[in-house]
Amino acid sequence: MNDKTAQDKLWGGRFAEPTDAFVEAFTASIRFDWRLYRHDIQGSIAHATMLAHVGILSAEEAQQIIAGLKAIQEDIETGRLQWSVALEDVHMNIESRLIERIGEVGKKLHTGRSRNDQVATDIRLWLRDSIDLLSAELRRLQQGLLDLAEREAHTIMPGFTHLQTAQPITFGHHMMAWFEMLERDHARLADCRKRVNIMPLGSAALAGTPYPLDRHYTAELLGFEGISDNSLDAVSDRDFAIEFCAAGALIMTHLSRFSEELILWTSAQFGFIQLPDRFCTGSSIMPQKKNPDVPELVRGKTGRVNGNLTALLTLMKAQPLAYNKDNQEDKEPLFDTVDTLAGSLRAFADMVPNIHVCADAMRLAVNQGFATATDLADYLVRKGMAFRDAHEVVGRAVKLGVDTGCDLSQMDLKELQAFSSLIEADVFDVLTPEGSVAARSIHGGTAPEQVLKRIQEARNRLKASK
Repeated sequence: MNDKTAQDKLWGGRFAEPTDAFVEAFTASIRFDWRLYRHDIQGSIAHATMLAHVGILSAEEAQQIIAGLKAIQEDIETGRLQWSVALEDVHMNIESRLIERIGEVGKKLHTGRSRNDQVATDIRLWLRDSIDLLSAELRRLQQGLLDLAEREAHTIMPGFTHLQTAQPITFGHHMMAWFEMLERDHARLADCRKRVNIMPLGSAALAGTPYPLDRHYTAELLGFEGISDNSLDAVSDRDFAIEFCAAGALIMTHLSRFSEELILWTSAQFGFIQLPDRFCTGSSIMPQKKNPDVPELVRGKTGRVNGNLTALLTLMKAQPLAYNKDNQEDKEPLFDTVDTLAGSLRAFADMVPNIHVCADAMRLAVNQGFATATDLADYLVRKGMAFRDAHEVVGRAVKLGVDTGCDLSQMDLKELQAFSSLIEADVFDVLTPEGSVAARSIHGGTAPEQVLKRIQEARNRLKASK
């Protein structure tokens, strides 16, 4: 980075000695906030346009400033601009370069604003765009889940509680559970975006400004839905960043749960699915290994996003109004959360549609653990037995199965009738996994026909939300 002397600082008039070199580096944020440059320039162009609109700048001055800012953006994107630690942050770097490029007119850009409301605006613009990108990746993952669920709507697998075999379900139904989790995640991002999309610019340092700014005009130029109503709150508010990180932590928690199942299902002990080779790695000494590194890494990255949320909550918990230098620490956790979410969602959106389902292994597993025991109890209830009595009867039948190593569906009719005279030959219609899932043809149930209905409804929702 090309460092300048302390005398070049745009705020240096009140100071009698230069900033200590270590303090200068310690307090500078350009190392990470440079990535706000597009949004900083976007906000400055809108601010200059508004200043001309209200007569604070002439049209010619505004045009000079806007052309200079666009040229600086080109310099940044082509690598011609070298960031300076001495200029502290992205805002001062850009403003300093603007003054160098167009002269005295550049000094007028900061009229009616402070770095406090400027950075608050930049972060909101950046996060708004980031939410839009993440929402698109969520939708892409959801689309992949729908395709996989439809493909496997009739595939039988064991459903689990406590990681013990519970009842037969369909693989498509299981995938739709993940779809619903992500649908809530998408809704949370959309709701968070509403609070992100409020413009603080015009609040200045903390008290507003005496200049006749048209804040609504600036907000319209920048696509904000509204403007802040209190200047103190506007410059010091980071609720929107905390809220986003909370939504991000939930997204990562859902992906982590998904990852855990993928990891289990790819193991030799389950063998329910195979992940594409391109999403796995091998072992340096064990030639047979195919490690599910992508799900494992996503599961691990969940911790850093949870940590980012805790960091922001802790950052804000004791700050008096209004802006404090502490708030410089908001960006790295926020940036890291967006980066981690973007990478994790992209990996899953690419991987999930290409999962290979091992239907035979799932079918074999569903026949272990007496998965249709509840179906037998429900059968007895329909024959007139109270459920608690039916539960006791089936429990005794399961005990026999455990002792003999025989599943309920493998027992003959006489063996079953020994537990209840209500049992007849039609019992075997409900003791098969297919009969079990077909019987649960209720809205939200695992029956293939219901799964296919939910998939179509979900496709319609996604289409309507575009």
